[in-house]
Amino acid sequence: RLIIRNGNNVEAPPVYDSYEVEYLPIEGLLSTGRHFFVELTTDSSGAAAGMALRYEAFEQGHCYEPFVKYGNFTASDPRYPVGTTVEFSCDPGYTLEQGSTIIECVDPSDPQWNETEPACRAVCSGELTDTAGVVLSPNWPEAYGKGQDCIWGLHVEEDKRIMLDVRVLRLGSGDMLTFYDGDDLTARILGQYTGARGRFKLYASTADVTVQFQSDPGAGAFAYRQGFVIHFSEVPRNDTCPELPEIANGWKTSSQPELLHGTVVTFHCYPGFQLTGTDLLMCHWDLTWSGDLPSCERVTTCRDPGDAEHSRRVVSNPKFPVGATVQYVCDKGYVLAGAGTLTCHDRAAGGPKWSDRLPKCIPETYEPCHNPGVPAGGRQNPERRLYPAGATLHFSCTAGRALLGESSLRCLPGHPSRWSGSPPICKAASYDEFYSNRNLDAVAKAVPSGTTLEGTNVAIAVFLPVLVVALLIGGIYLYFSKLQGKPALQLPLAGSHPYDHITVESAFDNPTYETG
Repeated sequence: RLIIRNGNNVEAPPVYDSYEVEYLPIEGLLSTGRHFFVELTTDSSGAAAGMALRYEAFEQGHCYEPFVKYGNFTASDPRYPVGTTVEFSCDPGYTLEQGSTIIECVDPSDPQWNETEPACRAVCSGELTDTAGVVLSPNWPEAYGKGQDCIWGLHVEEDKRIMLDVRVLRLGSGDMLTFYDGDDLTARILGQYTGARGRFKLYASTADVTVQFQSDPGAGAFAYRQGFVIHFSEVPRNDTCPELPEIANGWKTSSQPELLHGTVVTFHCYPGFQLTGTDLLMCHWDLTWSGDLPSCERVTTCRDPGDAEHSRRVVSNPKFPVGATVQYVCDKGYVLAGAGTLTCHDRAAGGPKWSDRLPKCIPETYEPCHNPGVPAGGRQNPERRLYPAGATLHFSCTAGRALLGESSLRCLPGHPSRWSGSPPICKAASYDEFYSNRNLDAVAKAVPSGTTLEGTNVAIAVFLPVLVVALLIGGIYLYFSKLQGKPALQLPLAGSHPYDHITVESAFDNPTYETG
């Protein structure tokens, strides 16, 4: 309960009691003396909106200074003596109500205004014909009422069109704000919105726009500054989108000289700056741009330098600000080619940059193995002076020699690289080892499996069967000679002379020689 008393204590007579009158009079209250006593009492039923009072002391023989909320005034005399006139006006979007536009200070014996000050209110509906203006939700900035259906008509010169700048839009979920591209509700809808949204712009194609606002009749209490604020103005009526301004620290390029429907404008930033927002804006069919103007902000970080193959990296700061470092560590078996640590440095001309290029991890290079030497009576495959790490060297022996040791050696990588073992030796094989049955296995072991018979080995393999056949034929010959009565083949004795039995008296009884 609010009580205002015309005095300086609780016993003074009241001039206002909220139990009797809900609202204070628009013209305000005037005390008869130097005091007002304000008394406010509350209960525990819950929270309320509260109150706000404005008071003013003024000089005797003069009128008090007028006041109009959401408006202004001009006075013929700033001291407000009798005869002063005051003219009132409202802020854009508000309308004068409940009072006269001009009031005058009258009655020298008891100076007072001849009319009460008017009130400026944001009203529901209206026709606006100015070249620019404001449309406010009813009772703005106070909450709008439930179940309202408001219509505003906006009209400019016929050779112009209307630009709508929606600066505030906070509506309930059941409330609706609709813009029509024409002078009635049958025109094409420019946009229809509910809930909350950030600032945006709309462009009509004609000189007339109709704005309709409908609030939910079943909604609850609305909050302060819930509603909308729309600024409108006339703009040239043509077939092009409005010219886009230049952006600081950057430039723009257009797909065609005229900003016609479908034109694309691309924005770029100077070195050291990066684009915030969209880099492409397109001129829509309703001659509006597809988005807001971007900006070029100074770059304060380096870009991610990336990963090097076959490595891992250690990052000091994942956002890569100036001073951040990235260290690369290669996997086992790889060595680093390039700088192992990159540092983000700031530059006077251009944005921050890494101190070096991205390094690479390449396979590690090892020293080669030297030729271990050819064993006596042996061969190498392949035979060369140096063998790279990982290479394999094979050994073999010539005919008649046996390989003792490993037949293959591998060059093991290292610093320095080394062979996997000692070179083998080639041992000469004895006659018994090749021709005695007992040692045939030893000969087989002495010759590595898979070794091909070459040269003398082939000759031996052919000679042995021929010798066996010759002995067989000789045996058969001796057998048949014995069966025919022929003497066996006699071999001379080594100790006797073949002619010792012949004497001098022996006659030569060969008749042939006698006849001769």
